[in-house]
Amino acid sequence: MSAHPPLAPSRPHRPGRRRVLPGSGLDAALPYLLLAPTILLVLAVLVYPLLRGAQTSTGFYRFGRRLRDVGWDNYTQALHDPAFVGSIVTTLEFVAVAVAIETVLGLALALLCMREVRFVRAIRGTLILPMIVTPVVVGIIFRLIYASDVGLLATIARTLGMSPPEILGQPHAAFAGLVLLDVWEWTPLMFLILLAGLQSLPLEPFEAARVDGAGAWRTFVDHTLPMLRPTILVAVSLRSIDALTTFDQVYVLTHGGPGNATQLISIYGYQTFFQFQQFGYAAAMLIMVALVVIAAAGAALATMRRGVR
Repeated sequence: MSAHPPLAPSRPHRPGRRRVLPGSGLDAALPYLLLAPTILLVLAVLVYPLLRGAQTSTGFYRFGRRLRDVGWDNYTQALHDPAFVGSIVTTLEFVAVAVAIETVLGLALALLCMREVRFVRAIRGTLILPMIVTPVVVGIIFRLIYASDVGLLATIARTLGMSPPEILGQPHAAFAGLVLLDVWEWTPLMFLILLAGLQSLPLEPFEAARVDGAGAWRTFVDHTLPMLRPTILVAVSLRSIDALTTFDQVYVLTHGGPGNATQLISIYGYQTFFQFQQFGYAAAMLIMVALVVIAAAGAALATMRRGVR
């Protein structure tokens, strides 16, 4: 018997068949192929309109025709326009107040739904109903509620022997009514995000706090809030970016009035573009706003990454 083991039979060579190494060829290109539809969609709905708007912002138009190039004049005019600056201030005030209230209410509702209470599933389903209503319909509903002649609040006030409130006719009341509309519609979104964050928190810190005799408030401040901070930051960032572009509800409810009390930047840009037909000037304003929103989104994303780490 031979001292050497028999050699393993060699596989027959098949011409034309090549071994594909991991990470080469089609395997390396597969992630880019899967991302291609999303990249094309982003280019179509974001990058191209932004570039087209930048081109439009450097021109002077009359009756839809570009008459001449004006360079940066539209941007300079916007920075010195009191109406544009005022709409920016109104928009920031609206976003700050509405998002703050929505965050507090959403967190409170999420904490409530974390408890074992009766009909908790029915409560969760009811809470998200406002979010699925079309924004235009929400605007119409609240306009019917706020109307001083046949509105719901006016009817209730007359029944109680009081004068109907002038919500849509008073600047501060109209702004508060717009904030209330936004809170009613978008608190469910904050609720869902924060509820998901609460459900993902580890149980060990809470069990240790219970053993140490910590109360509910102390547990919330020392454990729940610090661990939930990244989720709160995500929710606030997403909602703030979305609130900056609010248009439908404001257009249906107040058209930016009374006066300029609810004239957000989206309303002012719409009026400048479609009603006054100042295409270049409107494009310059909205390009500046878009760049600010993109910068804010990038800063929020960087902050979220640092918070996760």
